[in-house]
Amino acid sequence: MTSREIDNTSLPEAMTGRASPAKAAVGDKPVFAYIASLPQPQRGIAEAVDALAAKTLPDLRRSVKWGMAYYGVGDGWCFSCGGFAGHVKLMFVNGAALEPVPPVIPVGMGKSTRGVELESLDDIDELQLAAWMKQVTSVPGVGGRKRP
Repeated sequence: MTSREIDNTSLPEAMTGRASPAKAAVGDKPVFAYIASLPQPQRGIAEAVDALAAKTLPDLRRSVKWGMAYYGVGDGWCFSCGGFAGHVKLMFVNGAALEPVPPVIPVGMGKSTRGVELESLDDIDELQLAAWMKQVTSVPGVGGRKRP
């Protein structure tokens, strides 16, 4: 069985393609609870992304929105991380403006959102992900005020 052929009966219903039923809430605790609710390997991948974000962005803010973990600096949300069958989606708001542009164009997340799908811890390129995190937090995020 390949990673894309994972038995969906062992995953929370939301991970088969729809957003998680996790309730919207701002703060570290709801995001940590969301990540803890994921099965492996998605939990390990999401934990690694969260740890990288915390290490890369000293003023990191967390929230659960639309059934995924959202991250931001300042007053806007800049990227999200969510578990799905066979992978974790790491999506950058305004990702089309990043260098290099992340390869995945998600469905239903806005015209400029771009990201990556991570199937294992080996797929995490810490240097590239950290560079994208820094780039995307330098411009206004979703819900944030325009920066001068």
